[in-house]
This record gives sequence, C-alpha cells and structure tokens, in this order.
Amino acid sequence: MKTLEVRDLGTGRDFQETWDQQEELVRQRRAGEIGDTLLLLEHAPVYTIGRTRDQSSLQVSNHLPHPVVEINRGGQGTYHGPGQLVGYAILDLADHGKDLHEHLRKLEEAIIVALGKFGVTAGRREGLTGVWIGPRKIASLGVGVRSWVTLHGFALNVQNISLPPFEFITPCGLDGVSMTSAEKEAGHEIPMAQMKEEVAAALTAILA
Repeated sequence: MKTLEVRDLGTGRDFQETWDQQEELVRQRRAGEIGDTLLLLEHAPVYTIGRTRDQSSLQVSNHLPHPVVEINRGGQGTYHGPGQLVGYAILDLADHGKDLHEHLRKLEEAIIVALGKFGVTAGRREGLTGVWIGPRKIASLGVGVRSWVTLHGFALNVQNISLPPFEFITPCGLDGVSMTSAEKEAGHEIPMAQMKEEVAAALTAILA
C-alpha cells in the first residue's frame, strides 16, 4: 500500500515562495528523505505561464490586474487565486509506472471523483488536458518532472470568486473556452475544506 502525505498550506500563498518549496520537496523526494506528498492551497492572485515563447494567451498582459510569473511547467497562461484549489503533487513516478501521461490522467480522475461528491458530473475532452463539464473548463493541469519526480499539478475552480480574473486572458491558450466553478455547476456554496478532503481522499485511493 503506497501512502500519500497531504499538507494543507492554507490561503493567500505567494506563488514564488510555494514554487521554491516545491523545488526543495522534489530534492527531498529524489533523495528519499520524504515520501509522495500533495500540497493543497489557495494562492494570492497571480497569472502564470509555462515554458513557451508564445504568450498570446496573456494577450492583454500590460493591463492584467495581477502579477505574471513565468514557470517551468508545460502549458499556456492561467490564473491562480482565492476560491481556487491548487494541488501540487510531489510524486516519484518510478513507483507509479514512469508514465507522465498516466500521471495527468490520475490527477484528472481524482478531481472528477471529488466533484462527483458534490453532485457535479465532470469528465475529459478528447485531445485536451484538464477537467471539463461539457464545453466549460473547471480544472487546469500542468506538471513538471525531475528524474521522474513530479512537481506542479492542478488548479480546480471551487468557488465563484475564482472566475472573474479569467476574463482578462485566453485560459490555457484555448480560444472560446469558458471557465466554470464547482459552486456555479452545483448551484450552491462549497466549503474549500470539504473539497480539499475529497480531492485528497480520491488521489490517495487512486495512487494506492
């Protein structure tokens, strides 16, 4: 039975500080000092973009209401902030099949299972990473890897307050995509603490 340590880092987390923390945890995981670890948190408002010269998804970058950080994940621009559950998975894929695509599918599945606990039916779209409800995107994924140890992970829009900042960008570089949240789809408020519990439980079960 594989174990997953879940660490709740709370709200208002600085992006760069948390990124540095991830890098240190990757070092520790590679050295065998810690086991597989999942960080759950809400960031202070920030836009991020991955390893790409094409930054058209941040086409109005001079007028964005929050800072932009370039990071070492895959993917185009996205937003992180209050009301959005971010999960950073520090996993050794040597213990999980050494398959990065399978890793992404497992993260997606954990989110899909967790959303189902709140009456929200979500799924995948062929050829696109992330979690979707019809044409609406509810969770974005972007990961990095160091010697088969992963970092970064997913961003799940839980509460409606997470949605307005997406209007300033082209989320993940996908034209015409509208973002949604668990609260919007469920039609009622969803406590972040409960969503954290469900996501952590689902991913723990999937990785076991």
